[in-house]
Amino acid sequence: MISASRDFRSTIASIRSTLLATAAVLLILGSGFAVGQTPALGAKAPDFVLSTPSGDPIRISKLESKGTTILVVLRGFPGYQCPYCVKQVHDFALHGADFAAKKTNVLLVYPGPPAELDQRAKEFLAKQADLPANIQLVIDPDYTMTNLYGLRWDAPHETAYPSTFILDKHGKVLFEKISHEHGDRTTATDLLAEIKNR
Repeated sequence: MISASRDFRSTIASIRSTLLATAAVLLILGSGFAVGQTPALGAKAPDFVLSTPSGDPIRISKLESKGTTILVVLRGFPGYQCPYCVKQVHDFALHGADFAAKKTNVLLVYPGPPAELDQRAKEFLAKQADLPANIQLVIDPDYTMTNLYGLRWDAPHETAYPSTFILDKHGKVLFEKISHEHGDRTTATDLLAEIKNR
């Protein structure tokens, strides 16, 4: 009877150790997947769906299927409207017809804290002339896309690293530029030249 009791306790201790070890491994693996990795050149960019400030959903893979897509991650709303982002988007809007002539869509991602991000994005758009039909802005209120692409700039008054990707119709990354400062942005002219050379 004593031997059976010891065996039972030993079995329980063994199961408990195994469960704790498994939980630790899952915790480590889970934390590794919480933030994705920036897609490398030649890799397929992860798919995502974000909405416009008015609530219309846009899936990146659906845009890609129409031709070349330029994906631009702005700083969004880190507590103010970023003047570098305003300037960059204005530049893209001025060259909207040039992008359209090359059958290229531009998707602007505006990340930030969830509270009133749609309203902040509308304020941002009010600083622009109307965007051409081939240039759209979506909001990323939970940093879903920002984290998925490994672009979260997790510091006070920051949201995401300003980044630009050129994706082909299959979602393959043809070009990328990630800035770890506020400036040093891609221009419309830079990207039009990149597209021309492909």
